[in-house]
This record gives sequence, structure tokens and C-alpha cells, in this order.
Amino acid sequence: MTILVTGATGRVGRVLVDRLLAAGQRVRALTRNPEEARLPDAAEVVPGSLTELTGAATALDGVDGVYYLSGALDPERATQQARAFMKLAAGAGARRIVDLSGLAVTVRRPGSYEMLRDVEEVIEASGLEWTHIRPGEFASNKLDMWGASIRAESTVRSAFPDALGVPVHEADIAEVAAAALLSDGHAGHAYSLSGPQRLTQREQAAAIAQGLGRPLNFEPLTYGQARAAYITAGMPWDIAEYLLGYQAEYAEEPPELLPDVERVLGRPGRTLAQWAADHASDLSDDRLRRAKHSASTVTG
Repeated sequence: MTILVTGATGRVGRVLVDRLLAAGQRVRALTRNPEEARLPDAAEVVPGSLTELTGAATALDGVDGVYYLSGALDPERATQQARAFMKLAAGAGARRIVDLSGLAVTVRRPGSYEMLRDVEEVIEASGLEWTHIRPGEFASNKLDMWGASIRAESTVRSAFPDALGVPVHEADIAEVAAAALLSDGHAGHAYSLSGPQRLTQREQAAAIAQGLGRPLNFEPLTYGQARAAYITAGMPWDIAEYLLGYQAEYAEEPPELLPDVERVLGRPGRTLAQWAADHASDLSDDRLRRAKHSASTVTG
């Protein structure tokens, strides 16, 4: 079986490539910058852009299944892109498609719901066997929100210390996608994914500390202070507002634990502590990382 993975260098797509290769599948990746993709040698890399559909026809030639990640942020463009891509996929003889959507569709969150659901409806009308993957909060968002302060100060700061969350490990998302691509019985399903634990922001900081094997401080912030901290760390202001908006919502309307990861994979999802252990190198002290780099340079 040949599987096309779009968004193959993303947090989910990169893990999915590894899982599919480990399962003995032929993997083709569509990426803008093949020379910077750093994908395994076993993966076939095709240059192109999903947004502009350059290279898409070549990438789809002879594939059996597709992992689809929309590259468009504008609702109208996202729908047009999906419609054009699905036409190419159906014409190329692809049989199965799994798309990365979002939990906003399940909970009908205004704004995000409309665009994501419109794309889902295009996929459902394609004639291919389809499965929607709808994750909630990505655990990997912690790298953007807290990574800089954890590395530099061993500190987590949050505007909503008691807001609950159920962050899901990107590896669990990728493995659900792999199951839907490689196994029968998933066509026509929409899987809503969460992590296995509902934790406050304070508890999430403690879980990350557990996974890293070192203590972390926790400091509550105001909304404005948190936004400024995110922007100072390099996050675009609109993304900072987006993430803080989710936290504010969770403080009043806590997200639910969802069963689909365990239902599909036959095991509980990975905990946030496991996620932190998996990302220990991304969250290690900047000084320690520099020291290790210097040592490797001297001895290498």
C-alpha cells in the first residue's frame, strides 16, 4: 500500500510517517522544501504545495490512501482547496482518506466549526472512504506556550491556573490516523480525541515536571501578562489570543475526557507526563543544551 502524507513535517504528520514506515507501508510525502524536510530515507519526498496544489497530481499517482491536512486558513480557500484536491485524489484512484480536522466540529464551536465542517463535507462527497480525526488541545502546544520559560527558568506561567484541560499527545493522534488508513472498519467515522487525564494548568505543570524528572515553578499571571509573555517568546499575537481564548473557555466550560483514542487503539492515551518525557530534549535547560553542544563539538 502507498500512502500520501500531506503536512508530513508537522507535529502529527512527522510521527505518522514513522508509524506507516514501521508498518511496512510505502510512504510518499508532499512538502514545500524537500531539502529541509529531514524525513526518513525510506520515505519518497515530492516537492509541492497543498495550498497551491503544485505537485499534488504527481504525489497522488498510484496512492491507495491519503492523510490530508488543509494548508489554508481562509474558510473559502480551504473549501476550494479541498474540493480541487479531492477531485485529483478520486481521479488518481485513491481509495481511502483520513483528514485532520478538529474538536471544534464535535462541540460546534463558532468560528472554527464552519470552516472545518465545510472541508469535512467536501471530503464526504468525494466518493472515497473517509475518516475524520478531530483532536482537541494538542499537548505540543505546551512547547509554544511554556517551552521558553521551562528551558530558561524552569517555570510555567498561566493566566488560568485552575482551568482544566485534556491535552492529547501527537503520537496518539498519528496512531489513530494510521489505524484508520491501514485497517478496515473506520470508514464513515469521526473520531474526537482527548488525552487520558483532565488536569488544571497547575496539575499540567506538575505532570510535565514529573515527565522531565525535575521540579518546575508555577506562577499565575493576568490575561495581559500571559499574552505579553507568549508574544515575547515569539508567538504571533493572534495565536497568543487564540490560545488564551481556549484557556478562558476551559476555565468556565471544562473539556470532556473522550474515549476514541482507547476505542481505536485498544489502550489508554499517553499521559502529559509521558509527552514531557518524550520531549525532554525540547524542554531541557538552555545552558545545559549549550554545554552539551559545546562538548559534542569538542569531542566530535
